[in-house]
Amino acid sequence: MDVHVSTSTVRGTARAPPSKSYTHRALLAAGYSDGATVRSPLVSADTKATARAVSAFGGTVELDRSPDVFEVRGFDGRPDVPDDVIDCGNSGTTTRLVTGTAALADGGTVLTGDESLRSRPQGPLLDALTDLGVRAESTRGNGQAPLVLFGPLEGGDVAIPGDVSSQYVTALLMAGAVTEAGIDVELTTELKSAPYVNITLELLGEFGIEATPVGSDTADGATGFSVPGGQTYEPTDGTYTVPGDFSSISYLVAAGAVAADPDREVRIEGARPSAQGDSAIVEIAERMGATIDWDREAGTIAVERSALSGVEVDVGDTPDLLPTIATLGAIADGDTRIVNCEHVRYKETDRVSAMAEELAKLGAETTEEPDVLTVHGSESDLRGATVDGRADHRIVMSLAIAGLVAEGTTTIRGGEHVDVSFPDFFATLSDLGGDVEREA
Repeated sequence: MDVHVSTSTVRGTARAPPSKSYTHRALLAAGYSDGATVRSPLVSADTKATARAVSAFGGTVELDRSPDVFEVRGFDGRPDVPDDVIDCGNSGTTTRLVTGTAALADGGTVLTGDESLRSRPQGPLLDALTDLGVRAESTRGNGQAPLVLFGPLEGGDVAIPGDVSSQYVTALLMAGAVTEAGIDVELTTELKSAPYVNITLELLGEFGIEATPVGSDTADGATGFSVPGGQTYEPTDGTYTVPGDFSSISYLVAAGAVAADPDREVRIEGARPSAQGDSAIVEIAERMGATIDWDREAGTIAVERSALSGVEVDVGDTPDLLPTIATLGAIADGDTRIVNCEHVRYKETDRVSAMAEELAKLGAETTEEPDVLTVHGSESDLRGATVDGRADHRIVMSLAIAGLVAEGTTTIRGGEHVDVSFPDFFATLSDLGGDVEREA
């Protein structure tokens, strides 16, 4: 689907979608339980993939749309051997998290997905599970899906790198809680994206699971993690409520900062504090000069259109913010240096190169290095053009924000991919006053 975004101003109130990261984990945690209700989930292509996986392992997931609630009957820590291959679609999170679940089953599980997913690294998690006594293989021998796993996983001690994906740690902790021996994870390299493991630890606690970092009070600075075995997943009152998603909030913050009506702010609801590292977008935008008022107690963020200046941002812990920051940098004065970003190349697409190349089509000047993306805002003059969303929801949404300020009309190919994390994104942008046209 092509989406056309023309120069326009935005104003008014929007509500953040629920968190994709929390929804994935909550659905799987409910699957590990004997049953739970997940309230206010994100209902998207990716989270539906996790729901399908829970069902494949012997649970059931039913969606009640009034309001959105997932009713989950779990497999109580003992997943069945699936009757068929599990198709994870485009969801890398689903694939990695349920790789741990598959390792628990007393038999074989095959996990696969679309072309993009089949290019993403899974090798370190497969190696870790192999060290724990599970047969865990890539069918092509390249550490990528399709994956084949034969359990059951009984637990133990394992070492794994922390600089490829924090989701490997999450998979081991979630599965380890229901093993006989538990799992102790040693990190062989510094943990990237540590806030995502903090999300996991927070959610496990909400489901009554004990899991602790080693060498630190949080995932930040931890040298490893420990989860005792023989535990039972059971949320308080059988219910868990998903918080708002700060990765998605980042696009609304950016829209307000670069395109808000001079006389009216953009107000974002559903922004209560949580363990999400991507809440850093508020501080990053403020450092760039954005006028922002975040009422944490009320969960609202108000953003005014502001003159922005380039800054240096380390995205080691917040990889999903790179596309948003790159867009802000293309509109700001001076240089915006996004550092510690090599791991962002292993997402749905190589987001470092994708943003450099697609922003260039709009007239932005960038310099790309293996671990650094520099956007030269003072040398950029954004003009409407046809850009490719690279089948990546975050690239699509970030380019749409650029389209609000680019002269003329920007056509974004692959607009349907916002369904992965923010299905109502273009409707929300239009409701705020954005000039948005979607082709059928």
